[in-house]
Amino acid sequence: MAARAYWQGQIRLALVSIPVEIYSAARSGASISFRQIHEPSGKPVKYEKVVPGIGPVNPEDILKGYEYERGHYVLLDQDEIEAVRLESKRTLELTQFVDFDEIDPIYFDKPYYVVPADDLAEEAFIVLREALRQSRKTAIGQLTLRGRENVVALKPCGRGMIMETLRYADELHKAASYFRSIPDSKPDKDLLDLATTLIDKKTASFDASEFHDRYVDALKEMIERKRKSKGKSVVTPEEEPAPRTGGSVADLMAALKGSLEKPAAPPKRRRTSPAKPAASASSTRAKPGARAASRKRA
Repeated sequence: MAARAYWQGQIRLALVSIPVEIYSAARSGASISFRQIHEPSGKPVKYEKVVPGIGPVNPEDILKGYEYERGHYVLLDQDEIEAVRLESKRTLELTQFVDFDEIDPIYFDKPYYVVPADDLAEEAFIVLREALRQSRKTAIGQLTLRGRENVVALKPCGRGMIMETLRYADELHKAASYFRSIPDSKPDKDLLDLATTLIDKKTASFDASEFHDRYVDALKEMIERKRKSKGKSVVTPEEEPAPRTGGSVADLMAALKGSLEKPAAPPKRRRTSPAKPAASASSTRAKPGARAASRKRA
């Protein structure tokens, strides 16, 4: 596979472990992005970090600040932030199963493709995929990605599986605050029948390839015309694929039987509480000499 795996580890269902690789399903390069260019020189414009009334500052003198009140910040250095990042255990523990359509689409965040890591993992992978498909269930678990714990949903997708990270409940606005002013009234029956007829007339199978971003298409055409007229192009070498890691799977039948005999632990549904913030800016700002010494030790 040409792409580099976003994550490598194992899916664990009780006593069964399945080595897998996860790949991002979304392409960041599908949209058009621009750089600011200084026209006289043709060079990219860069941004300096400046402080009002002071001017450009040394990156070593910059800390991260959380504004807990207007104009008041808790200051944290990179070591403090790294200290609370969760270590990836390279394991996606499946702790719960829900009906296929039970999760509200508003919770879905980012999709990833899941594939077996090697030939030895294929049998167990296929068994899990088909068990989910036959029971019409979605597997739920928690996975640490880049230091952050994510709730994820795992379900069949063709010959593979798709994993979607889910938003936490406190990351979403309450719908009621937006819908409260909409009247709770019944529509006119004739108008409702007319709208239903129109919907039935335009009902068809969904094919994502039939839809295009016309603005992006127009930009790409214009860029290609200008590129050809000036005869300039930039070639970026492709990155080498990451080496694939092997793995072994214990006897699948014995593991599945052992899992059924083992008492099931209750599903973990609550989010891990965040670490308490450090002291306020007035009490946490380190002396310049102490900060410099801390950075020298790092």
